Amino acid sequence: MIISIANPIYDAVFKYLMEDNRVAKTVLSALLQKEVAEVEMRKHEYTNGTRDKISMFRIDFGAKVRQDDGSLKLVLIELQKTWLETETLRFRQYLGTQYANPDNILKDNNPNGYGIPMITVYLLGHRVGEIEEPVLYVRHKSYNYDGVEVTKGMPDPFVESLVHDSIIVQIPLLHGRVNNRLVEVLSVFDQTNKDGNNRQVLNIDEDAYRGDAEMEHILHRLLAAASDSKLRQDMNVEDEYFSAIETRDTAIMKRDQRIAEQDAQLEEQSAQLEEQSAQLEEQSAQLEEQSAQLEEQSAQLEEQSAQLEEQRAALLFSAKAMKTAGIPVEQIAEMTKLPIEQIASLGIDR
Repeated sequence: MIISIANPIYDAVFKYLMEDNRVAKTVLSALLQKEVAEVEMRKHEYTNGTRDKISMFRIDFGAKVRQDDGSLKLVLIELQKTWLETETLRFRQYLGTQYANPDNILKDNNPNGYGIPMITVYLLGHRVGEIEEPVLYVRHKSYNYDGVEVTKGMPDPFVESLVHDSIIVQIPLLHGRVNNRLVEVLSVFDQTNKDGNNRQVLNIDEDAYRGDAEMEHILHRLLAAASDSKLRQDMNVEDEYFSAIETRDTAIMKRDQRIAEQDAQLEEQSAQLEEQSAQLEEQSAQLEEQSAQLEEQSAQLEEQSAQLEEQRAALLFSAKAMKTAGIPVEQIAEMTKLPIEQIASLGIDR
């Protein structure tokens, strides 16, 4: 049977859900792949109350997790949920605050002041890059200089005080992929089940969880949230906020698109101007080359003219000498190819 439950992607609903100790154990056990025997929501939870930039919801849990040998290990679980994409600096700033918090130091039998081992969980309403896995486990290990894993003496409380493991959940990739306990638990976040007319509601087939007491309890909790007037009001406030964010982001997207188009046009114009400039430079180079060729030809012509003038002067000198020697003008003209009139006009040296 299809039932309508409150959408736990909303901060108000998620907080209401995780405040239930039994639900918190179920969700965290599925995430850690180990039994969470005890869990306590710590006194400070952080939400973006002003909602001036982006919705980010955080809850801290102290949990005792059963180890393979049956012992219980105290860990600090930092759960952060965001629906919109955000820069990682926000996550890092929050982690820095947690590392610096003296309340996160082990109190008993801890003379060296070691910190409580930390595990960070990110529930993301968006995808991360090209990663296809809906759930990503990022675990730290220690290696020696040669790249061989160090196991002796590990885990060490000093090392665990300085590093942490992470679990990243990409909610958009959860749809229709129920193939393990974690994905089964997280399937109540599957946004493909949103009601067509009201995104505050998910339509879930409760028969898919029949016989699973923990999942039935989660559905019962979300069913109760759907009928809670205070929670519905809180969801309306979140919707108003997201609507404003979507309007702002749409305006920013259109502005960025216009800027990108203008930049593309400017780049095209710049490319055209560069091409024209290159053509002009090429033409200028060609003109300079032609000018140099003309100058060279002019110099050659001047040289030839000088040579001709020198030859003419030599002929005139010879013609004058022959005329002075009494050689007939006609004979001189035949010999020098000079006009008779020009030879006749030459004076005779005495």
